[in-house]
Amino acid sequence: MIDPTAHISPSAQIEENVTIGPNVQVGDHSRIGSGTVIMANAIVGPWTTLGRDNTVHYGAIIGHDPQDFGYNGEESYLEVGDGNSFREYVTVHRGNRSGSRTEIGNQNYFMVQSHVAHNCTIGNHIILAGGSLLAGHVTVDDRAIISGNCVVHQFCHLGALSMMRGLSRTSRDVPPFCIMDETHTVRAINLVGLRRNGFDAARVRALRNAFKLLFRGGPNMKENLELAETELSMTQDVRQLIDFIKNSKRGVCFGKGGTTPDFD
Repeated sequence: MIDPTAHISPSAQIEENVTIGPNVQVGDHSRIGSGTVIMANAIVGPWTTLGRDNTVHYGAIIGHDPQDFGYNGEESYLEVGDGNSFREYVTVHRGNRSGSRTEIGNQNYFMVQSHVAHNCTIGNHIILAGGSLLAGHVTVDDRAIISGNCVVHQFCHLGALSMMRGLSRTSRDVPPFCIMDETHTVRAINLVGLRRNGFDAARVRALRNAFKLLFRGGPNMKENLELAETELSMTQDVRQLIDFIKNSKRGVCFGKGGTTPDFD
């Protein structure tokens, strides 16, 4: 199942039932899990672990050196879980300092020419559409969708079931369950995404009420949060949304009406 033109490092570990196509390169100390398919001309860098049943398409580069002027060839890592798909020419980089790592969970879909930079943490069931770029140290929680040609500033955090619309960009955290577009502006609750993931009417209604108070209320997020604690039905989802905003280090996206996320 390994093409004779492939170049596999002697220190790489290849498990059973792995398919490796023509001109593939697998770097030193890497590990390829059972059922994984690596197509022609793809590269798996050194110190990279791919779990089971991943698919690396033509020309993708998974686990190459980070794009960081401070990186000097130190041993750093990329760890990928199971069932991920990396389409054509996707690039994913390892950590930027000795012992650091980029982490990717399970069942994610990385579309053509998308990029995951060093030290990112990617959860599960996430879609990163074509041409989208994640800078270093970005965290993306489960079932988020990042649409085509979006850009995410370093150290940003994208919450669970959030969605960035195409061509949008953010240098702030994107709250869970919300749709964001243009420049870090939240527009609404991600209604379609919630329904597709089994949220019933009561859960959706609670989140819509919370969104309205937090992002369509007064211009001061600190005051809106204080009101939310007393006026909202505090479901688990609403608590998750409020805690995300409170714990944000970069500040969260703006509301359409200009609600500021700065509350410290």
